[in-house]
Amino acid sequence: MTHDSLLSARPRTVTLRPRDGISLPRKHATPFNPQKFFSGIDDGKSTLRCQKHQILFTQGDAAQAVFYILEGRIKLTVVSPQGKEAVVAILESGDFVGETCLAGPLVRIATATTLEASTIERIDRAAMNRLLSQEQAFFELFLSYLLTRNLRVQEDLIDQLFNSAEKRLARTLLLLAHCGEEGPPELPIPKLSQETLAEMVGTTRSRISYFMNRFKKLGFIEYNAGLRVRRSLFDVVQAQ
Repeated sequence: MTHDSLLSARPRTVTLRPRDGISLPRKHATPFNPQKFFSGIDDGKSTLRCQKHQILFTQGDAAQAVFYILEGRIKLTVVSPQGKEAVVAILESGDFVGETCLAGPLVRIATATTLEASTIERIDRAAMNRLLSQEQAFFELFLSYLLTRNLRVQEDLIDQLFNSAEKRLARTLLLLAHCGEEGPPELPIPKLSQETLAEMVGTTRSRISYFMNRFKKLGFIEYNAGLRVRRSLFDVVQAQ
């Protein structure tokens, strides 16, 4: 199977099966237009300009609003009862955060923290529900977004269950670099610490350091004005 055929899969998803190949995302064919939809909300909407490392909400908080990222990136983390922390998602421009409050539970199941200066639209739960009921086009786009996001969660779980830490790291780097999307074929990855990568992959920082050094020696990644991921990293994910 060629790299080109692997990159022609459905929008913005990653398909990863044990002992199989990987297909990487493209931007949704019909992206949200927040200026079009959110401008019609008179009450219950505000624009937040957040600094780096600012907390939007904390695990256990009351869930009262949905957030839409206009610019920037957000890290979602979960802490277990034993105090172990895991990064469950890195979200960016065009993503929603905290949308689970629309269907319950009414408490936050994760903590959302900005990774950089970000501009975020905050929409109260009641205002979001009104928008979904009144705007059919928005409802369809939002439903498509949720289904794609749910599929990604399932694929992440499959990745954790069936693949090694090295393959999980390779997949994570390819996703962060948006390999498979339209545009430049090899994009720099915004800075992330090895601790964060370890939390995303589910391994130790020392293992991440070992794999990153190995990827660099093999020419899969390079450090040049940021971290760049080469398409040859597909070879790691597809290795038997």
